[in-house]
Amino acid sequence: MTKDSCIAYILQIHKNPNQVNQFIQQLTVDQHADVFIHIDRRQYDQIHHTIIKRPNVKIIKQSIVCEWGDISQVDTTLLLLKEVLSQNKNYDFVCLRSGQDLLVRNGFYDFLQKNKGKIFLNFIDITNKNKGAMLLNWPKITRKRYTTSHPFRMYRRSIKFLFDKGIKLFPNSNYWPRDFELYCGSQWFTISFEAAQYIISFLENNQWYYRYFEKTYTPDEWFFHTLLMNSPFKSNIVKDNLLYLRMGTRLSERNSPVYLTSDDVALIEDSKQFFARKFDESIDKNVIDYFVNKICGECFIHSK
Repeated sequence: MTKDSCIAYILQIHKNPNQVNQFIQQLTVDQHADVFIHIDRRQYDQIHHTIIKRPNVKIIKQSIVCEWGDISQVDTTLLLLKEVLSQNKNYDFVCLRSGQDLLVRNGFYDFLQKNKGKIFLNFIDITNKNKGAMLLNWPKITRKRYTTSHPFRMYRRSIKFLFDKGIKLFPNSNYWPRDFELYCGSQWFTISFEAAQYIISFLENNQWYYRYFEKTYTPDEWFFHTLLMNSPFKSNIVKDNLLYLRMGTRLSERNSPVYLTSDDVALIEDSKQFFARKFDESIDKNVIDYFVNKICGECFIHSK
């Protein structure tokens, strides 16, 4: 990895290596970044050899099956954070992104230099109604993404309905300290290097924390938010993960962002966010090319 890199990007990917390479091109065009990549074990052999080979791009050797709504999402992020810390480099920031993200606005490096020590993640207010995701140990079959009226989806809804009525079918009986408040939000974040160090150190010394989340529902949307919002870094947190996305409203898209196309360019740019997701080259390659050319072209001209 390069000596002068200030940002460690950690990417979770599982498809479209050519698209991922375009994203890497965006992230590294100004030479201020190292990129660490986890490839889902189910696709590792098929795509790892097609990822860009550069000194500042590293595919981590350990690969796991990363499933939606499962603790494996947290495990993947922890593997990447540990890989970053093992480099013995003092990055300014660690930025978690998906392989289906793109950089859509220039100036991210300069923005971070003006905001050293800050943590950027989105979170929402927690009510008794949505606490069920954490107060229950959900059966494995309910911790999957279903895009139809699947019986297991209906089963999950029934569990939630009963919880709202005060009936806990699968109570989470693992230890949880009373002074720890729960927080949730989109899993993607940009955190200070010191916060990344704190996360790993805290987990090494507090095994109860991971154990509590192990069988909860969508723990990736709670795990890091709750930890950091109950940490000494709380005052440094900005309620913004610097990411544009639109959540689906139809049954097949619910609980997941919709694919962005060329029709969304104006909305993306008007958002003033630095990143957007999710993109897929098989759905609209033109919008990907547009933002890659916009970012890399502007950076190239600026570097002249």
